[in-house]
Amino acid sequence: MPSDTNDILHTTTDHITHLTLNRPEAMNALTWDQREELIALLADASADPDIRAVLITATGKGFCAGADLRGGPAPAERVPGDVARTIRNGAQRFIAAILDCEKPVIAAVNGTAAGIGAHLAFACDLVIAAEQAKFIEVFVRRGLVPDGGGAYLLPRLIGPQRAKELMFFGDALSATEAERLGLVNRVVAADELEKTAQAWAERLAQGPTRALALTKQLVNASLDGDRSTAFAAEAAAQEINMTTADANEGVASFVERRTPQYRGR
Repeated sequence: MPSDTNDILHTTTDHITHLTLNRPEAMNALTWDQREELIALLADASADPDIRAVLITATGKGFCAGADLRGGPAPAERVPGDVARTIRNGAQRFIAAILDCEKPVIAAVNGTAAGIGAHLAFACDLVIAAEQAKFIEVFVRRGLVPDGGGAYLLPRLIGPQRAKELMFFGDALSATEAERLGLVNRVVAADELEKTAQAWAERLAQGPTRALALTKQLVNASLDGDRSTAFAAEAAAQEINMTTADANEGVASFVERRTPQYRGR
């Protein structure tokens, strides 16, 4: 069903939730209201068993030019602690909503992704980029420290040295170079972006949704703990997963030599 605001287009069809940033005149810079709506929509998708994949994209030439702070509430008088609180409750909470979503999330990056817009893409489970897309760690250009989880995400994706290069210089990274570094899964022609992203989302929506959720949790946590912790989490995840209908279906289909029919349960 459609969203209540035109700034984010929201539809769910065939178990796939499509979230489209729709402020092309502002290169889809993210307002406070948009961020809050996206957090709520991701939470809804996470909790709804009928939603089995999420696809995030944007209209116009830009994917997301970063945060548009003009739309958010401002304190009457700033005191020490206000900025940190704003970051925790804002950009960090937004990125966490993507990382913690129990459904696989795909970013279809149609154009420039800068600042929190780049981190929005990097937080997604899979990233498909159009050939003209660019990624920019724009913070240093404004004399700012990267926020929205950038210093957490980038070293885990490409290592600390490459992360520092991007964050220290703030140079635009082409889609092809982002793919080479491992920030992007696929680069496609602009007219193939929607079709490719939709095909991936459909494959995910037909998969064993609970197994994918547990796999996502294991992978996201894998670099934060030691081997014994990771192995224990893996065993616990498999224990939980084996109680699902999809796991039973997967085993039964193997024994019966047929294609599994997963229902996301």
